Parts: sequence; C-alpha cells; structure tokens
Amino acid sequence: QVQLVESGGGLVQAGGSLRLSCAASKSLSTLNYMGWYRQTPGKQRELVAAITRGDSTTYADSAKGRFTIARDNAKNMVYLQMNILKPEDTADYYCNTYYLGVNSWGQGTRVTVSS
Repeated sequence: QVQLVESGGGLVQAGGSLRLSCAASKSLSTLNYMGWYRQTPGKQRELVAAITRGDSTTYADSAKGRFTIARDNAKNMVYLQMNILKPEDTADYYCNTYYLGVNSWGQGTRVTVSS
C-alpha cells in the first residue's frame, strides 16, 4: 500500500487561493494515476482532478478553469492549485492512488471557504 499525506488545507475567503500537497511514500514514476477527491458530510466522495504518469489530466466540471493538478516526480509530490475558491469548494480533500490492486487514500485536509 502507498502511504499518502496531504497538507495545505485551511480557511480562505471566497476568491482566494490554496495549494494542496500530497506526499507519496512511493516513487511517482511507478504510479500510473494520482487523484484529488473531496467530500462533504452526507455526500459521496467525488473526483476533483487526476493526473496520469504521462501527465494527462482530468478535471471535474466544477474545477475546470480554476484548479490545476501537477506532479513532481523528483519529490514524489502531487499538488492541487486551487484558485478563485468558492464557498461550495468547502470540503475535506483527499489524495488517492491505485497500485498493485490496492486503492490508497490519505487522511485528508480540510478546506473551508468563507463567503
């Protein structure tokens, strides 16, 4: 199993920015997929953005144009730059990867956007 540790969450005003970080215990060059998900109470966890080993990216419609996912293979880090944040972006954000049949999640980092 890959260990993932998120950081960078916090409280920000609407219109502001945050950058989330995810540190992986395994070399990113061996991980085909890294994703950021978010979850609010009573709702299912949803994909926000994902990036493949070949740097192909996918974004939720709500994230397009505002969020950017990136990976730094040298540091085994994945980032989620979030701009123009909205109150509806308030959630717990989780890093995710899938390796050798095991789906791994971090502990999450909370983002709160005030109006």
